Amino acid sequence: MTNSKQQSALSKEQIDSVIALYSAGQYQEAINQIKALNEVYPNTPLLFNLIGACYKSLGQLEGSAKMFETAVNIKPDYAEAHKNLGITLKDLGRLDAAVDSLNQAIAIDPNYVDAHYNLAITLKDLNQFDDAVKSYQKVLEVNPNFAQAYNNLGNLLKDLGQTDESIKNYQKAIEINPNFAHAYNNLGSALMSIGSLKESINIFEKSVSIDSSNILAHYNLGNVLNILGHVKAGIKSIKRAIEIDPKFAEGYKTLGNIYRKLKQREKALICYERAYEIKPDMDFILGSLINIKMHLCIWVNFDKQLEDLVIRINKNQKVIGSFNLLGLADDPPLQRKTTEIRVNSNFPRNTSLPVIIPYSLHSKIRIGYFSADFREHPLAYLTSGLYEAHDREHFEIHAFSFGPDTNDEMNLRIKAGVDHFHNVEVMSHKEVSELVFSLGIDIAIDLTGLTADCRTHLFAMSAAPIQLSYIGFLGTMAADYYDYLIADPVMIPRESQKHYAEKIVYLPSFQVNDSKDLPPEITLSREDVGLPETGFVFCCFNNTYKFTPTVFDSWARILNQVKNSVLITFANNELSKANLTQEIVDRGITADRLIFGGHLKRPQYLARYRVADLFLDTHPYNAGTTASDALKMGLPMLTMIGQSYQARMGASILTSINLPELITNSPEEYEALAIELATNPDKLKTIKDKLNSNLSTAPLFDTKRFTKNIESAYTQMYERSQKGLEPEHIYVEE
Repeated sequence: MTNSKQQSALSKEQIDSVIALYSAGQYQEAINQIKALNEVYPNTPLLFNLIGACYKSLGQLEGSAKMFETAVNIKPDYAEAHKNLGITLKDLGRLDAAVDSLNQAIAIDPNYVDAHYNLAITLKDLNQFDDAVKSYQKVLEVNPNFAQAYNNLGNLLKDLGQTDESIKNYQKAIEINPNFAHAYNNLGSALMSIGSLKESINIFEKSVSIDSSNILAHYNLGNVLNILGHVKAGIKSIKRAIEIDPKFAEGYKTLGNIYRKLKQREKALICYERAYEIKPDMDFILGSLINIKMHLCIWVNFDKQLEDLVIRINKNQKVIGSFNLLGLADDPPLQRKTTEIRVNSNFPRNTSLPVIIPYSLHSKIRIGYFSADFREHPLAYLTSGLYEAHDREHFEIHAFSFGPDTNDEMNLRIKAGVDHFHNVEVMSHKEVSELVFSLGIDIAIDLTGLTADCRTHLFAMSAAPIQLSYIGFLGTMAADYYDYLIADPVMIPRESQKHYAEKIVYLPSFQVNDSKDLPPEITLSREDVGLPETGFVFCCFNNTYKFTPTVFDSWARILNQVKNSVLITFANNELSKANLTQEIVDRGITADRLIFGGHLKRPQYLARYRVADLFLDTHPYNAGTTASDALKMGLPMLTMIGQSYQARMGASILTSINLPELITNSPEEYEALAIELATNPDKLKTIKDKLNSNLSTAPLFDTKRFTKNIESAYTQMYERSQKGLEPEHIYVEE
């Protein structure tokens, strides 16, 4: 609405009367009055503009557009009516026509701020981002105090990956309007995205202090508090957002993520189910829901859900996180596609820092290991000896820790085992990248990948001239900023290279182990671990999310054929125990033959393997650390080899301990060999004797040998880089 000077023969009192009705929300009364005036003053463009505004306020967009069109047909230089028509066409989804109308308004009045502003919004909706930026810049050129325009421009620049510039615009919006709650929230989100977590807390708190009903600010505050370890406060903030809007699906999803990390999985399930109920097409929610059900061994409609998942992935939908797919599908192309979707969505290449070219030749190659898990964690148990074993004449070893500074035994050992330990947990991605650059790191190794607490953003910014992925995430990172992926000939056969974005580093064996992690001098009895006095003991201490109905079918058939045998496994919550017990009973096996081992400290956990007879591996997500733990304790493991990286890990580990006879190729072969070993003591003893004989000589537990091999790979990739050559597959011989 406006008091346009273009009044025809209408009096000021008549116009003011209509505007008063409009301003009071009495749109129909205003329309009736305008129609009466139209009979007296036909073809008056102002009246058509006014009635168009009334129709728009009533939601009658088609009628509104017709009125504005009539106004501009009568008066082609009527800038305001062109602008109003453009806004209405945008609301109708006719974006190209909206742009034309807004441009006509601007042609009439080049400094028409409202037209430029709405043009920017429309261009953004058309994904014409560069033109949208120019329109916002024009708005701010004409009206440098337009706080909302600064805020919108900040949002646009953030979407374009220009986060530093977006922050400046949010700060300008706040400078103009110190009570701009949404701008504070957007500023906090931008700071979060670059890893400035502590700084973002104050910003979010300011937003909610201005507007206590700001759902996103409560949610974001809860998110960052949780990330920084203030879990109770984080949960409280997210719950506050949900209280304000009980249908806030993102809040339920994030709350589910927190409960899952806290291992309160039944609470996580409730949250994920609520989020899915509210917004079933929300990014990655279906995958989170299926994953928590796998943890809890809820397999109802498993095949149907997996089928739906595959269909949606092939439609390029953001349906499941890459890690969550590993336990569900043995399908390398599907896994690569899933990871591409995730990386493109969450970790696109970041060009905010200059491209790093290979540094001048260093006297020692500078290696940087990056992880959130330099602490009591399976990754640390595997890799701690590697850092210590590096040849210090040729390599300088740095660790970049973005996990908690626990100062536990493994954390302290790793700190002592590297040349330089950098705690970068609270540093922004840019600050960490600048630190890495200042240290001249030649090769950056991502040990976390797409698992919990990852900092893939660092690698998206190109932290080092050479970047590779190893052991934390079992698959391709599907991004062009990773140069290499470490594997072995079993993990990735040459014919499978096409499923991986990286060049493959072929070591003689894939998994590093710590030679100093010796078997404990502890002996446990069957009674100590809850086993019957007699009978063959199968075991599997893999996480329950690796259990599938198909695997359980095989285990039940094995137990059925091996009289008096039992299976001991581990489940860390009562619901999964109850569900697994019901599943085994449903397969015709009495409940007392499925035994749940308790959570033990590492020495007792390792010693427990000595009272078992055979480890049964899972598929498609094989045992990793648990496999080497079992073998170290002299317990043979039976595996079934698949097609994917994580489905070939068991075979890789067995090859590295020279026990290929325990690798099977089908469920039938897997079951038959398990039954044969359980019923043929002599054959099992032969394998156990061979395993024990191999422990001191095979590659699997030879840390120095592994270190020399991986150093050979580092040297080759470094030399290629120094010569200006592109990465290529590397084959390391013993």
